[in-house]
Amino acid sequence: MSADLSPSDNAKLAAAKRAVEFIEAGMRVGLGTGSTAFWMVKCLGERVREEGLNIVGVPTSSRTAAQAREEGIEIVTLDEARWLDLTIDGADEFDPEMNLIKGGGGAHLQEKIVATASDRMIVIADPSKAVDHLGTFPLPVEVIPFGREATRALIERSLREQDVWARDVTLRMSGDAPFVTDEGNHIFDLSLRRIGDPRELSLMLNQVPGVVENGLFIDICDCVIIGHGDGRAETRERGPRVLHAEADNVFADLGD
Repeated sequence: MSADLSPSDNAKLAAAKRAVEFIEAGMRVGLGTGSTAFWMVKCLGERVREEGLNIVGVPTSSRTAAQAREEGIEIVTLDEARWLDLTIDGADEFDPEMNLIKGGGGAHLQEKIVATASDRMIVIADPSKAVDHLGTFPLPVEVIPFGREATRALIERSLREQDVWARDVTLRMSGDAPFVTDEGNHIFDLSLRRIGDPRELSLMLNQVPGVVENGLFIDICDCVIIGHGDGRAETRERGPRVLHAEADNVFADLGD
């Protein structure tokens, strides 16, 4: 299956294969979006067909939903699933604390909702995604179309107080028109080069009127699986994630 693939795709496939080994029968699984998540959905589809693996998936974009259907994976909405056992997704960057930048494909809003509604998030990536400090990859910020330029100005003003190395704010385009997310919103890509305090920046951005969500994933990822071009895969774990004081699953007391 991997003989004709590029080293980059071999690395993504290696990480995807390792990640889907964590999926067990009966699980509710968040399905990420992007070039690496594509391989994960493909590998999961193979397990469903060849092993009869009984799982349901919650896709994070219309693209992933279409692929999952083609692979024979049963999909449901997050509202139907309510809470997930596991989410597997890619990342544009991850730092030593496993904080992430996501959203290169424009799906970070749904990806963040799904990931935080999961007991565990596994990120699959190739070695190029590992960085000492986030910020080399432009940070996506999803905004509503109404008052978009006012929102841009507020973001630019707020960035003056942040520990970043650059402050360029660019509207993401699709041809001659603004890129439109699955929710009908637009995206500003923030070229910051280096983010000194990702947590503070994330909180600041989400306070700006017009901002829907940003692509910083802080304290959400539990494990990173790094695939290599020779087919190897290494796993890096971090400590337990604490989302809620009494129970991670906010629906735990409601029954199935």
